[in-house]
Amino acid sequence: METRRLQFLVELSRLGSMRAVADVQRTTTSTVSQQIAVLAREVGTALIEPQGRRVRLTPAGRRLAEHAVTILAAVEAARLDLAPGSEPNGTLRVAGFATAIRSFLLPVVLDLAESHPHVRVLVREHEPAEALALLAADEVDLALTYDYTLAPAVEDRGVRVTDLWTARWGLGVPAGAEFDDEATMDVFDRFRAHDWIVNSRNTADETVIRTLASMAGFTPCITHQADSLDLVQGMIAARLGVGLLPLGTVTIAGVRLIPLTAPNVELRAYAVARHGRLNWPPLALVTQCLIEQTAAEGFSG
Repeated sequence: METRRLQFLVELSRLGSMRAVADVQRTTTSTVSQQIAVLAREVGTALIEPQGRRVRLTPAGRRLAEHAVTILAAVEAARLDLAPGSEPNGTLRVAGFATAIRSFLLPVVLDLAESHPHVRVLVREHEPAEALALLAADEVDLALTYDYTLAPAVEDRGVRVTDLWTARWGLGVPAGAEFDDEATMDVFDRFRAHDWIVNSRNTADETVIRTLASMAGFTPCITHQADSLDLVQGMIAARLGVGLLPLGTVTIAGVRLIPLTAPNVELRAYAVARHGRLNWPPLALVTQCLIEQTAAEGFSG
């Protein structure tokens, strides 16, 4: 089987239309259709079937697409394994969320300037869904992402996920209220009448808030959105609402941070790469440096 045909099938499984595959692969819809038809003849079974005006993969097509991910990863790994030179050398493209970049990636970049001057890191700030889309489109080599224990990310067998760190989160509220040690449900119940602040570019924290509010017996009023945690604090201090913040946050005047327990709310951070790519020396190096950097900062993996 020709690997380009397998790539067409994998992209059809991911994107859902031949036109989208043609756009990503910079070819024509007719070429995509012809190559998948040839692949079907090679394996001796139908790989696609009509679905309205579009097509979808047959069960055999879905199964072959799963195998194709492994096959293409192995081919890529073999190509990278034959690359000359053991010293990491090249440009690594990274997309990740702001905290991961500022607190962990940038110190790594500074160290690499001394220890591995031939490794160049290009940085793009993106929330997890955006970073993973760039990774799938092969526009970046590494995605720094996160999810929450109460809002786990959907598993994707097409990528390799490396655990980096976990961090407890709490509820940021206007200063002034006195609290004893209370369970999360009690804390949430106290603020059921308040407006709530969520991330403007990622739905995970909203999922956490809605889940906990439901457990406490109410529907939260999601009113404000902000991507910057500094801005979230400013909005809380201005008494616009309440929202989730990392427990290690240094709060500004007018903000109090209440730990959430029973259940805990934990953010889990990851380094995500496409299968087969971690054999590439610059990617392997930066991933390992990130693991060591999080350990040096005292974060659990």
